[in-house]
Amino acid sequence: RGCVPPMTPPVPHFSPDLFGFLRELSENNTREWFEANRERYRQVMQEPAIRFVLDFGTPLAEISPAFRADPRPVGGSIFRIHRDMRFVKEGGPYKTTLGIQFRHESAKDVHSPGFYLHIEPGNVFVAMGLWRPDGPSTRAIRERILEDSSGWTRVTREEDFASRLTLEGDSLVRAPRGIDPEHPLVEDLRRKDFIAVAHLQEAEVLEADFLGGVVERCQAGAPLMRWLCGALELRF
Repeated sequence: RGCVPPMTPPVPHFSPDLFGFLRELSENNTREWFEANRERYRQVMQEPAIRFVLDFGTPLAEISPAFRADPRPVGGSIFRIHRDMRFVKEGGPYKTTLGIQFRHESAKDVHSPGFYLHIEPGNVFVAMGLWRPDGPSTRAIRERILEDSSGWTRVTREEDFASRLTLEGDSLVRAPRGIDPEHPLVEDLRRKDFIAVAHLQEAEVLEADFLGGVVERCQAGAPLMRWLCGALELRF
């Protein structure tokens, strides 16, 4: 009778070396230091991120086939580590975070519907929705909230969502023009960002089933993403 080989435990996508690298980069944010540590960057950050994107592709397609998990190191789901110095007033030339976005198929930039993973020492979160949408998109969402208040309330207050995610982002000081400041959903109508966020601990990133935890949060936010796509007349 043959022996059944033991199950190989899943290998974590990220190691403590990722946080060590990011902390050191924040203290040595120069081209000279980065070039001396480029291979380290590739081993502890870039390659693990590519593997995460590849592995996330299947569960993402089950959540919605309209979002893309693109493993290309340049132009794909992984944000480039180089900062755009045209818009940077201070700090070094490199980002001290790992950002991964799974954008909608219609996306032209980061202001489109998407799922997002942010890894930074002391600041890890999963987010989904629309960050700083343009004027027409913002108006379309607000109009949809007014027209479908019960639908909006359902997707943002139901138990699976509320137990895992919170609505965050910036808001207007006052109700938008033309909207009753006494409207029961005025706080949502004042939003400039329509995003749901789950804050995580650094230790969770290092767990073997970190991917599963990210998928779980994205599944909880899927009804919100479906609703937002509907407001923008996009496929979900």
